[in-house]
Amino acid sequence: MKDVTGIINSVESFGSVDGPGVRYMLFMQGCAMRCRYCHNPETWSMDGSKPLRMTPGEAFANAKRYRAYWRKGGGVTISGGEAMLQIDFVTEFFRLCKTEDINTALDTSGNPFTYDEPYFSKVRALCDVTDLFILDIKHIDDAKHTALTGHTNSNILEMARFLSDNGNHMWIRHVLVPGLTTDGDDLKRLGEFISTLRNVDRVEVLPYHSLGIAKWDKLGLEYTLRDTKGPSQEQLDTANRLLRTSEYNGYKKEYL
Repeated sequence: MKDVTGIINSVESFGSVDGPGVRYMLFMQGCAMRCRYCHNPETWSMDGSKPLRMTPGEAFANAKRYRAYWRKGGGVTISGGEAMLQIDFVTEFFRLCKTEDINTALDTSGNPFTYDEPYFSKVRALCDVTDLFILDIKHIDDAKHTALTGHTNSNILEMARFLSDNGNHMWIRHVLVPGLTTDGDDLKRLGEFISTLRNVDRVEVLPYHSLGIAKWDKLGLEYTLRDTKGPSQEQLDTANRLLRTSEYNGYKKEYL
């Protein structure tokens, strides 16, 4: 695993929204889902236009250069694309981070999750070196999830349950798209599902935006939500109420 090469779309030295504190961010290349509102479609293919290729050791050496800026509350986050498509790289990179007690977070859609072997054993190994999973649940309804992303949500919800049973800390994210993910009954169902999970330290409602349209146009892709506006304040308030987003519920206390 030490010799595995990660295919990386980009690096951000001072991230501030994908995990607690200041984060060093790796955005991995490759994603199977085709979310209609995706703002980074250039990360879909495994090669991309100008991907970076690094071993976990090379990526770790680069990340450590910025450690002074993380202070006590920061660390490293791997996002995507979908980072779990490159689970061997992520696990080894996080393993190196834990040798120096660096906080690790994984931002994932959960789409690759399966109980099938050998992948499930790799998931368990990843859990051992990941302090926080930031799980993006696109839609609670399977049919609507499939229409929105091209894929079922059944294994994604299975991953959430597994992380809960396994004792892994989670943040849950939900993108609020008017007409697609703003239905009150769906939001209530999602809130009820989240309430069954242990170790959910934060729930975030992310307002839809159309900043990625130019990327879709550049790639020659049809953007079907071109006329969709961001959610209203009323829609945001309803989602925040139904998903109970106001509390950290202990993450700050335990990790920061």
